[in-house]
Amino acid sequence: MAKKLYVGNLSYGTTQESVRTLFAQAGDVAEVTLINDRDTGRPKGFGFVEMATEEAAQEAIRRFNGFTLDNRPLTVNEARPREERSGGFGGGRRDNRGGGRDRY
Repeated sequence: MAKKLYVGNLSYGTTQESVRTLFAQAGDVAEVTLINDRDTGRPKGFGFVEMATEEAAQEAIRRFNGFTLDNRPLTVNEARPREERSGGFGGGRRDNRGGGRDRY
């Protein structure tokens, strides 16, 4: 069964291919996803690697947590399920109640 890993502290210049090549040393890599900022398109410095097996995932954590890639020590651990977000765009309602002086 495939296992998803969080990979943090990536250099902004790190590519999906360089991450795939590195993690392939620990076992079969099913997928690599590097996260970019939705607005700017620039890398956010983290991503996810899905290893084909639990054993490969554990080997990748053992080998690469703290490993230096592109002059940055990586953080590698099991990915946690994505948390549900509430409220949409920043939550809360915005209106002009209070704080200002009413004009008549």
